[in-house]
Amino acid sequence: MTLKSFKPYTKSMRTTILVDKNDLWKGKPEKKLVSLRTRSSGRNNQGRITSRHKSSGHKKKYRMIDFHRNKTNISAIIKRVEYDPFRSANIMLVEYEDKTMSYILAPAGVSVGDKVSSGSQLDIKPGNSMIIGEIPSGTMIHNLEMLPGAGAKLVRSAGSYATIMGQDQDYTLVKLSSGETRKILSKCRATIGQLSNVDNKNKKIGKAGRNRWLGKRPRVRGVAMNPVDHPHGGGEGKTSGGRNPVTPWGKGTKGLKTRNNKKTDKFIISRKVKRK
Repeated sequence: MTLKSFKPYTKSMRTTILVDKNDLWKGKPEKKLVSLRTRSSGRNNQGRITSRHKSSGHKKKYRMIDFHRNKTNISAIIKRVEYDPFRSANIMLVEYEDKTMSYILAPAGVSVGDKVSSGSQLDIKPGNSMIIGEIPSGTMIHNLEMLPGAGAKLVRSAGSYATIMGQDQDYTLVKLSSGETRKILSKCRATIGQLSNVDNKNKKIGKAGRNRWLGKRPRVRGVAMNPVDHPHGGGEGKTSGGRNPVTPWGKGTKGLKTRNNKKTDKFIISRKVKRK
């Protein structure tokens, strides 16, 4: 997939850069594999906003994705590759030999008509799902489980991948895209390859209205507020807060470490790489 720009008929179109979706399926999704999701717009059961900057956005249907890949030793053929409004990566509709249909995440490099499988002792090719103990070192993976049979929880966004680093008794060393290296049980399952839609990170929305379609409301800087509304507010002229960056409720932000899970510290070999 490639990026596309537009002729500047309007000011917003001058800077808009989007991902070209001409290669994706243009019809409706598989009817049996979609469901309607009620949109809370960041409000709780009392109607109060508990998560800021969220709106309903455009109406969309949820595609039920198979994150378990537990239909083992049976191959599936890729029928089509589709856009999913609920995630950044593309998805693909596959049909198994027993004629059942399923949506799974689409890795880069696959095309309609290819076959993918889930099981043991498979070829190391994009789309095949295996336990990570059988995957050789240096292989790129995605759709990674944290616990055997619990379904994939890691490496699910567009263009992301993790790398198998080696084996350590009952565990496999996996380097995540954040730079963190951690131990994961070798019986956990993962899918070979890098996820599709690699150019998603290079998009430029061009105008605020496109964010409203996506369900994002405007954000106001704390330094632009009054002292009663935010700890950074107030001051004469253009002040920049005058204190360490905090949330509206006084909690530290911009790099403050909030992780507090001592039970899993032993599984982390090296921490995330600090980005400059």
